[in-house]
Amino acid sequence: MISFLEISSLCLFGGFLGYLTFLSVLALVARTKSDFPSSTLRRFAIVIPAHDEELAIEKTLRSVLAVDYPKNLFDVFVIADNCTDSTATLAKNSGAIVFERTNTTQRGKGYALRWCFDLLVSKLPMDAGIVVIDADSVMSSNFLRVMNHYLENGARAIQSSDLVEPMPGSWSSEVTRIGFTLYNYARPLGRRVIGCSVGLRGNGMCFATDLLCRVPWNAYSQAEDLEYGLQLLLNDISVVFAPEARVLATMPQVASNAKSQRARWELGRYSVINRYAMQLLKKAVKQMSFKVVDALIDLVTPPFVNLLAGVAGMFGATLLLSLFGVQGAMHFVWAWIILMCLGMVHVLLGLAAARADRQLYKALFFIPRYVLWKFLLYLAVCLHGHGPEWIRTKREITIPQIQRK
Repeated sequence: MISFLEISSLCLFGGFLGYLTFLSVLALVARTKSDFPSSTLRRFAIVIPAHDEELAIEKTLRSVLAVDYPKNLFDVFVIADNCTDSTATLAKNSGAIVFERTNTTQRGKGYALRWCFDLLVSKLPMDAGIVVIDADSVMSSNFLRVMNHYLENGARAIQSSDLVEPMPGSWSSEVTRIGFTLYNYARPLGRRVIGCSVGLRGNGMCFATDLLCRVPWNAYSQAEDLEYGLQLLLNDISVVFAPEARVLATMPQVASNAKSQRARWELGRYSVINRYAMQLLKKAVKQMSFKVVDALIDLVTPPFVNLLAGVAGMFGATLLLSLFGVQGAMHFVWAWIILMCLGMVHVLLGLAAARADRQLYKALFFIPRYVLWKFLLYLAVCLHGHGPEWIRTKREITIPQIQRK
């Protein structure tokens, strides 16, 4: 019985870690572009969903309005969604077009995006692009030129690099930056090499207007970006990765302020798994599609830190069994050590593919502390629950002064 459980666990953890390492190897040999020629410059609408974002909205708008693209070919729209602060006023003063939305029953980013898309798609050319960026992010200056190039070359849904702003003094933010680098850059880059859909990350997304007419936004879970990306794949539309364009999000400096955000990211994923895993499996079998199989693997793969913690736990338990003289246990101890090494290979190759800075490698030493923090978070959720409603992440930026006329 012990051997069967050990072998089953090794196959499960080894399958996940092996595939992640495979993607990191692909990312390491992948090529990115440096030139983005286009025969036509399309019109863009940049949409920024914002719920009580007075602490961050001005910084975000400064970066968006400074992009290297003709000013007459893009508009910036801020959705002031159920706001009770000065988000709308600050956004207007910064030069954005503000849509104020109040709906106390349909709350959350998914509903806000659908509401805004319905307003925009009929007013834009079918070849235009609609970009979505979070209200706490900075956009790279080449963003629209990169998106224009990919749209011209046939992409209908595009995901940019969604990364985290460096914050060396904050261990929780820096570990999150490692996770974003692997999940939002290295893995999508590897998937791009084998022609798979990279999925959506919520921040730095771009859609052709005709796509939103063909497959309207219909994702309202706490993982609405993941959900809509799967809806597109089920409609035979792949999300293309554009690593050359990026958005940098600001993470909470204090770990306690990140609890609601982390719970929303990880627990919101389970409802999507319940809803879409079987649909993906049926489609993969029916069409014999590796692309769909890859999306299913991505959907059900646990967070990397959870995988690593599970492998470490199994190593500890197996080592204990071997010390008590259980026959054959020592062979499994070595197998778990190999899997832990495989996990680190995935991390190091992924960081190398992303050309990570030295501070990010130093942040690897914070992973044990982060594992403990996540364990306590899961424990708190089990004891107190986590509701389905979106909860805003606490901001830590100095409140800007509103310019009064």
